[in-house]
Amino acid sequence: MTTTTENTTAHFDDALSAVRSTLDKARGCTDAEREELQRDVSQLQEMEHKLSSGQVEIAVFGEISTGKSALINALLGEAVAAVDVQGGWTKEVWKVGWEGCGYTVPGLDDSHVVLVDTPGLNEVGGIDRTLMAEEAAQRADLIIFVTDSDLNEVEYSALVALANINKPILVALNKKDLYSEEQRRRLLEVLRSDRLPRVIEPENIILTAADPREMEYVIEAADGTTRTEQRKPPPDVDELKARILEVLQSEGLALLALNAAMYAADKNDRVAAVRVRLRNEAANQIIWKYALVKALAVAGNPVPVADTVGGAGADAAMVYHLGKIYGLQTWSWRHAVELAKSIGVSVVGVTTGELLTHLFVWTAKGASFGWLTPYTAIPQGLVAGWGSYVVGQAAKVYFEQGASWGGGSPKPIIAKILAETDKKSVLARLKEEITTKLHRNPHSK
Repeated sequence: MTTTTENTTAHFDDALSAVRSTLDKARGCTDAEREELQRDVSQLQEMEHKLSSGQVEIAVFGEISTGKSALINALLGEAVAAVDVQGGWTKEVWKVGWEGCGYTVPGLDDSHVVLVDTPGLNEVGGIDRTLMAEEAAQRADLIIFVTDSDLNEVEYSALVALANINKPILVALNKKDLYSEEQRRRLLEVLRSDRLPRVIEPENIILTAADPREMEYVIEAADGTTRTEQRKPPPDVDELKARILEVLQSEGLALLALNAAMYAADKNDRVAAVRVRLRNEAANQIIWKYALVKALAVAGNPVPVADTVGGAGADAAMVYHLGKIYGLQTWSWRHAVELAKSIGVSVVGVTTGELLTHLFVWTAKGASFGWLTPYTAIPQGLVAGWGSYVVGQAAKVYFEQGASWGGGSPKPIIAKILAETDKKSVLARLKEEITTKLHRNPHSK
């Protein structure tokens, strides 16, 4: 038992470290990335505080008028949530501390339980509310799903979606006072055996009466006379409360650790996706810019070999700027030249046709002392621009993979880029740009 507790505590510490690490990663982004990740950073900060303070969150879901808010009041033992018979009062995620539950997370003396009320599943115009409910589900350590009858299609779909988040779920079959004993038995049988056998464990489907209807009581006076009086019975949620505490007592710390680890992993993926997308957009702009610069430089240079040597400088400049886009603080011009050269050699090895084109053009330029340059400009410019485009794409993959080829050669990456790139489209765009630029140059023929 001690070993299990120690392992769980270690897992909790690891999960907290994962949240903090992801938060540091988000904070280390560029200004544009941080602007898009503002909400994520805020949520990670809240999760860090939640873990540090040992806050256990129990999110309550359900359709309007199933008794969500009444159930929260019943569990708390006081009316803190407004109950509107027309439903739909919960306009945002709402939290309240469950001070009287008597549970604390082992090892976290300041821990406390919070009940979270969410907007109804069938709210009209509830796109924003749906997002809030999803975020509440992601943060929650335990979920209570409230229904007051057999599940309809909306409820079933929502419950299955919640189950896919991999959190413990308790289903509260509320308003049991509206059903006879036989009807209650049949409802439980339908939910446990027919509707939810592979979604919710049978013991986690529990009957409740959070806000029982008034009943007629017979009052007998001291003199033996009787009278009738309408009274509201006390809420009947003891079985649900007992099951909640049972789950928390046996799995509370583990639930916190698992939930935090999954949350950190999800946010880490989100941060990575934003970084890749935004840097990919900036990188593609750089790649295209330098591919065109190199194409024009090579196309317009009448000196054989010197055209390609000059183009190599454009590749190095492109790789240098790509490294800066991907945040390499120690990235230098020397590193850029070495990487551009390494990739360039591999490009030549994979695309031998381009090398043969260069050899033919060099020969033609040399034999004509540069007079054939106007006729070789576009084909050689296309070859040069295409080669630069491939170099840039390979460099981008290099930086996306953490400035490493994993100890291997860039050749497989280049071959993959070539296989996945629409060469005709790239060349057509290059040709159009080269032709336009050359026609604007009054000194070109």
